[in-house]
Amino acid sequence: MTDIKELLLSRIRDVADYPEPGVMFKDITPLLADPAAFTALTDALAEIAERTGATKVVGLEARGFILGAPVAVRAGLGFIPVRKAGKLPGATLAQAYDLEYGSAEIEVHAEDLSAEDRVLIVDDVLATGGTAEAAIQLIRRAGAQVSGLAVLMELGFLAGRPRLEPALEGAPLEALLVV
Repeated sequence: MTDIKELLLSRIRDVADYPEPGVMFKDITPLLADPAAFTALTDALAEIAERTGATKVVGLEARGFILGAPVAVRAGLGFIPVRKAGKLPGATLAQAYDLEYGSAEIEVHAEDLSAEDRVLIVDDVLATGGTAEAAIQLIRRAGAQVSGLAVLMELGFLAGRPRLEPALEGAPLEALLVV
């Protein structure tokens, strides 16, 4: 796993003061542009999906779509997008959550998940955990089980893990990188 960690870290670019002064943004676009690194990432996340017994992969808007869709294909699973409110046509389930300054809402198509589904949530970064926690609640409200949460990178200093562990109810939270 050390080799993959080194490969992934070498393809993540730090961008200072983005999107605002004092923030060190972790840009994954160089990783996505490198076929070997993107394939290694997809394979590692697909292995987590298989190990957790997932039947579907949920990707969180927007970079979770980029990572989650190829993971679902590689693992032979369905892919379900969790979108910002108002982006999905038809009947949806919505879940509101608090942000540092304000609130937001995410949605999923009501018919895309069932009681038979075990869902792996995939995203690029675990920061404070607000969006992931809302996704966990949304998946359970749809009647499905959460098999786990897998992220490329966990920003440990923002304490998302302690927030999410109770909500995950024993399902694993796997971060390929912790920074």
